Amino acid sequence: MATTSTVDAESRRERLLEILDTDGIIRLEAAAERLGVSPMTVRRDLADLENDGRLRRVRGGAVPSLRPRSFVERMSTRAEAKLVIAEKAGALVPASGAAAFDASSTVGTLLSRLDGASDLSIATNSFENFQAARRLQGVTALLVGGEAEERTDSFVGLLACQAAGSLHYSRFFTSCAAADPVRGTSEVTLAETQVKLAFVAAADETVLLIDSTKLGQRALARALDWDRISLMVTELDPGDERLDAYRDLTELL
Repeated sequence: MATTSTVDAESRRERLLEILDTDGIIRLEAAAERLGVSPMTVRRDLADLENDGRLRRVRGGAVPSLRPRSFVERMSTRAEAKLVIAEKAGALVPASGAAAFDASSTVGTLLSRLDGASDLSIATNSFENFQAARRLQGVTALLVGGEAEERTDSFVGLLACQAAGSLHYSRFFTSCAAADPVRGTSEVTLAETQVKLAFVAAADETVLLIDSTKLGQRALARALDWDRISLMVTELDPGDERLDAYRDLTELL
């Protein structure tokens, strides 16, 4: 019986993580009903998953843990929201000149669906996003090298910052680990923040691509203040009440 209980618990926790990947949030009561168990059982499972660093508990449920994650792991999270964001942001990418793209998986989704470039240089500090840019017609892909950050599959450090600031970009497309209406965006490592700030300083405009589950959150390292962000693109309708706190801070799409 003990073995069966252990297996059941492991199965529940895997399903909870699947819900988190798909929805970006676990709501306690809804998860309990979905799994056919009590809210107390789900609460215990969430506590165990939080102890393992797999998620972060909040009032009424849980959200993804704000920790460095690989590109592949991030790419599988909130995939449908990323597709909606990419569809919205596609028209914002210039056909020529130069544009910068960070190492986020949301930007990776945008690059995977991009077309219409004629003579565009794309700079990024992500090898995965560099590879995606290389496959595009009319694009010259530029990899911003430097120190390899193994936890996030990106390039960071002094050389990366210097390379990021060596071109003039019409737009910089970036995501973030979290966004707060008071503190701006934040990242899971200080090194990621430094490269993004170098891109921002070299760009005419910065476009923030962010799924709504990251709103109202704060991660380790402060990154961009709202006056550095020209436009925020989410999967939500711009009139959604969840965006009310950001209406006076930046343009919404």
